[in-house]
Amino acid sequence: MQRSECTAPVGRAALAARVACLTALTARHAAAGTLDAVRAGPRQMPDVLGRRAAQLLCGLGPTYVKGGQLLSTRSDLLPPRVCTALGRLHDRVAPMTRAQTDRALAEAYGPEPAARPFAVFDHRATASGSIACVHRAELVDGRRVAVKLRRPGIERRMRADFALLRAGALLVQRLPPLRKVPALRIVEEVGGAVLGQLDLEQEARSLAALRANLAALPYFRLPAPVPEACGPGALVMDFVEPLHRFRAGQLDREQRRQVVQHVLQGVYRMLFIDGLVHCDMHPGNLYLAPDGVVVLLDAGFVIRLEPPVRRLFAEFFMNMSLGRGAECADVVLRSAEHIPPGVDLDVFRAGIVALVAATTGRRAGEFRLAPFATRLFDLQRRSGIAAAPAFVFPLMSLLVLEGMINELDVDVDFQGEAIPTLLTALNTY
Repeated sequence: MQRSECTAPVGRAALAARVACLTALTARHAAAGTLDAVRAGPRQMPDVLGRRAAQLLCGLGPTYVKGGQLLSTRSDLLPPRVCTALGRLHDRVAPMTRAQTDRALAEAYGPEPAARPFAVFDHRATASGSIACVHRAELVDGRRVAVKLRRPGIERRMRADFALLRAGALLVQRLPPLRKVPALRIVEEVGGAVLGQLDLEQEARSLAALRANLAALPYFRLPAPVPEACGPGALVMDFVEPLHRFRAGQLDREQRRQVVQHVLQGVYRMLFIDGLVHCDMHPGNLYLAPDGVVVLLDAGFVIRLEPPVRRLFAEFFMNMSLGRGAECADVVLRSAEHIPPGVDLDVFRAGIVALVAATTGRRAGEFRLAPFATRLFDLQRRSGIAAAPAFVFPLMSLLVLEGMINELDVDVDFQGEAIPTLLTALNTY
């Protein structure tokens, strides 16, 4: 479910209805938020803004909830209390009603309860996301499982949202300062991946593949899917418990450092060796088992990096970690989709060299990926050099993680931790 799914036609009536809905919801929450802010006073402003933003994004739907989830990890960009409020979007979105849950079960297994593979099914959700809810259940053979059920009707709304984003991207590309930005390509690439989260059968395959890929890392664990119990819109997997959230205050310094190193090693293996990358490793998907093992529960937003893209990204990351700005510039130029004739490549290379020199060797507390990526893309935009949209995904994966890493261990060498994996990867390409 990639670009063809994102570009599937959506009727004008459906788009008009969606625009009207989005406009009404935004206006209502903006008005209510303004009143709340006036009543609460300046000290409570971050709480009010965060709460109202989370409520608005929930009302707008999963496309917007995903953006809120990403922002919630960035306490370096937003007030901590706003991040806390947005963090509830990870798995505390309002659960489905009993009627919606029954409808989802019927869509997956048919209308007859006797045809379902469960001896016991708990209608109370243990986790509630924007696209699906997770429920405890027991199979007829006695196994305790988690059942991820897709929300009924969610696909129609998400398709309409991405149709609107495509229209916005087309408009952006017509603006003179942004004509060289591949906005439409980026929306189609990211849109296809986000819409892919609707396909729970694909998620089951991704979960099994990630388990196999990360089996060599004893400090990483993923639940096993139960294919014979799955159905359309229903993913059944092992129920893993007890689990604990990543909370910096509950871990000592050494434990925090070890957790960060383990998470980074898992991500770097995905990015540079396996090529199957989880782009949504936020606190709602990452937990700690009592034995200190990192547990990754969700495999919905997983993309595959083709070998050429993986190698180029690995070369760029290695050269960045070693302070080789000229080599980084060469990788960017080799990966570019378009280099306009007559562009001053010496000026472009000098800009990359300066950018890399300003960030090499920085610890997590000093290095910020978002400003780095912004400056990198701005150098490309001003030179008219079109970046490959496929690089959005590895950057997205690291951006989601960066906020959590900074919270747990600001002294970790974000770049240096990648070097052993990079050396292994680059020797195997």
